[in-house]
Amino acid sequence: MDGQRPGPFLGPNGEGGPGPEPNRPNTSARGAAVRVLKRNMKRSGSKNCLSQKCCLGSREKEWLREDPSRGCIYVYGTDQTSSLYDLHVVLCTVDTTASEILLSEGTESLYVQLNGDLVRRLETQERPLHMIYKYLSDLGFRDTTRIQEEAAHSDLSCMIRFYNEKPSSLEQSDRILLSGVYNVRKGKTQLHKWAERMVVLCGTSLIVSSVKDCQTGKMHILSLVGGKVEEVKRRPHCLAFYSAEAQASTYHVSFDSAAEYQRWLRQATKVVSQRLSTVDLSCQSLEEIPEHLFYCRDITNLNLRHNFLQLHSEAGVTSLCRFSQLKVLNLSQNKLGDFPQELCEITTLTELNVSCNGLTLLPPQIGQMLSLQTLNLDGNYLTSLPEELGCLQQLSNLSLSFNNLNHVPPVFEKLCSVDKLYMAGNRIESLNLQTLNNMTHVKSIDLRMNDLTQVIGTLEGDDNIIQLDVRDNQLTTLDLRCLRNLEQLHCERNHLKELSLCGFSLRAVYASANRLSVVNAYMTPSQLVSLDLSRNCLISVPDWVCEAKKLEALDLSWNLLTELPLRVMGCPKLRQLLLGHNQLRNLPCPTDCILLESLNIQHNQLRHLPDFLFSVALNLRFLNVSANALESLPSMCSGEENGTRLQVLYLTNNQLTDQYVPFLTIHANLRILHMAYNQLETFPASKLNKLELLEELNLSGNRLKSIPSTVSNLKHLHTLIAHSNCISVFPEIFHLPHIQLVDLSCNNLMEIPAPDTLPPALQEMDLKGNSDLVLDHQLHDILSHIPNLKIDSKSLPNAEMTVPSFPWNYGLAEMSGQRNKLCVSSLAVSDFAEGVEALFGMFDGDKNEEVPRLLQCTMGDVLLEEVQQSNCDRTFMCHTFLVSHSWGLQARNSVLLPSCAILDTLHQSTATTSP
Repeated sequence: MDGQRPGPFLGPNGEGGPGPEPNRPNTSARGAAVRVLKRNMKRSGSKNCLSQKCCLGSREKEWLREDPSRGCIYVYGTDQTSSLYDLHVVLCTVDTTASEILLSEGTESLYVQLNGDLVRRLETQERPLHMIYKYLSDLGFRDTTRIQEEAAHSDLSCMIRFYNEKPSSLEQSDRILLSGVYNVRKGKTQLHKWAERMVVLCGTSLIVSSVKDCQTGKMHILSLVGGKVEEVKRRPHCLAFYSAEAQASTYHVSFDSAAEYQRWLRQATKVVSQRLSTVDLSCQSLEEIPEHLFYCRDITNLNLRHNFLQLHSEAGVTSLCRFSQLKVLNLSQNKLGDFPQELCEITTLTELNVSCNGLTLLPPQIGQMLSLQTLNLDGNYLTSLPEELGCLQQLSNLSLSFNNLNHVPPVFEKLCSVDKLYMAGNRIESLNLQTLNNMTHVKSIDLRMNDLTQVIGTLEGDDNIIQLDVRDNQLTTLDLRCLRNLEQLHCERNHLKELSLCGFSLRAVYASANRLSVVNAYMTPSQLVSLDLSRNCLISVPDWVCEAKKLEALDLSWNLLTELPLRVMGCPKLRQLLLGHNQLRNLPCPTDCILLESLNIQHNQLRHLPDFLFSVALNLRFLNVSANALESLPSMCSGEENGTRLQVLYLTNNQLTDQYVPFLTIHANLRILHMAYNQLETFPASKLNKLELLEELNLSGNRLKSIPSTVSNLKHLHTLIAHSNCISVFPEIFHLPHIQLVDLSCNNLMEIPAPDTLPPALQEMDLKGNSDLVLDHQLHDILSHIPNLKIDSKSLPNAEMTVPSFPWNYGLAEMSGQRNKLCVSSLAVSDFAEGVEALFGMFDGDKNEEVPRLLQCTMGDVLLEEVQQSNCDRTFMCHTFLVSHSWGLQARNSVLLPSCAILDTLHQSTATTSP
């Protein structure tokens, strides 16, 4: 690319002339001289950007440095037939408008695309460079010089891109219509002549017209619903279209190529099989409705979601009344601003979606839409509803979430068919239950994410509310004793200190993340099935909980409980009990058998489990007792030889010794066993052999010297984690057919026997931190076929032995899920920043394997560059993540930062070694 030849300078009026000096473009307060540099980028331009960050020459860069308000935008062409994309680099300022750039480009419109989403036309007064700077500022960049530098990188086009004309793709045109000029023969006999005609497949109709007057002359419209499309064997690339209508004509269409023939056959086959006349034009960046669509007489369902439709243009929203049979219309996310009154003339509509359009008012004419059954008004700016809305007696679903309403609209009294009040995300501060006395038809109320501070009043007579959702508000007390028929309550994430309920009909209560110390239920909650009181301030279990005979799921985790009533454990229907993160010292055990299937008591102060726990909880399949102070494990009663049904057992971070390993053999159905960070020194081979169904085994952080040889008999094992031990003999895992992950880091391994072949499923092996391990060439060649092999450089053949040691030991002890274990990577650099610091990072990609690998490879270099460039210690880490974020967008066109990322730098002089 030629980055040094200066292009012509064009003023705001587009006139040429001598202009300013070539390397010092002139700027003004309002506009700026616009300079265009033409570049050619390959079709895979976005990938090329990764290696070629800046298309500017030295003079352009010097001009940018003179003023942080100066910059450049990259304007792409959209010629899909060319092998090269036409790329213009436009030098301008933050005050340069789109109209000034259009004059310099010689085009009529400028389009913008954010994050690979829809493409929209820019208004003439919008400022493209200002948009880029604001985008980077919103992303997190603060320094103006840094923003200018990032904006000048061409790889930013992967996140915000400008086009000199609207781009289109074959896939998009397939969804709107197929059209072209082809040879057509009308009729079934061969007596008819072939003639060149314009042919359009739009919606469920085939439209045939003359080429000259394709939109004004006579059109032949063939409805294809219920008809058929067949291959004409006597003529290559030819299809015959038949309609199900009586006396309808047959059309033979001859295509120019096999590719076109297949595309039309595929789309027409879908059309003829449809039973409803549905057209989906969502997410197409449409400004007007395609003209051919108006000739489809049988359209009943039309989806125009997420476009840029004009309100008053000739083929805009107001023209929709031309569809005489339309029943379902989706106009959401079109930025209409005003409700199109012409829609009220479509009396056949039964479902209308105008959400996310910036509406502030509804016209009184909406009362004319008597057939309307569903009306979605979410995501607007409505402050009230017209009384005429009450005329819609067939309306059964009205959604008003995320508007500006500060009260329940009185019109709901007239909407007798509406039984659900959807008003989440509004501005309601107080709910008076007495206002619902005249709305007996309302059964469910959704007031999530409002500004509720109080719920007052009572309902007279037999109340009707069955479901109430007040999540994410600012309530401090909630008294719902008057709601006798309430079955389900959601009140999570408020500031509740006290909650009062009527238990007569209660089936589910979700009240987590509050400050509850008192929860009262008047009348026995005999129907209660699910109760969540987690993350509160309870010091004891409410007495009424023990009376809930049908209770199946109980979550009391993250409270201040010191004891658990025996009656809770003995609830006859209880299947799931969550008690983690409390202060329990003992766990009661009922004498009779219970149906408990899942028990989580991690992070308490338990030293022992009930002796007969596994004898009474015969259905127990999941048990998590990690992070307690366990010194023993319970066994089965004498004479019981059948063992347990336990499949998952977490015992990490306790005080268990070797003598309790034999107690594990009663759990012959175990699939997952975690005993990391205990006090194990040996694990008997005979005991491990009895756990033959094990799929995941974690023994990290103990004092084991070896893994039993019987591990080779665990044919279902896919994960073995045993880091931070004293293991000196490599375990026999190369014959395990399903093994995927092996972590033996931070041990005392000295050698590894060379296998004949590697297990086919093996994806990751971590051997770091084995100081005496050295691989020969043959073994290294074999192990190098493992996709993710982690090994110290000094363990490689012919490696120098003077390698700096890490100032830490680390390993992953509690990774969950078979797939997720492969979605964690670590970054460890012992001599970071010229040996002054050490770098450690841990990246968790959740379910994405590529994310942590990408960050593992790039984050160290990015951080080093940011540390060297940054003049402020508070910004370099932020910039590191922001730059890595943009790299991820280039590689995947989506947000790639992991759900959990920890990155830090350590000075070796003060670093401490920790497990």
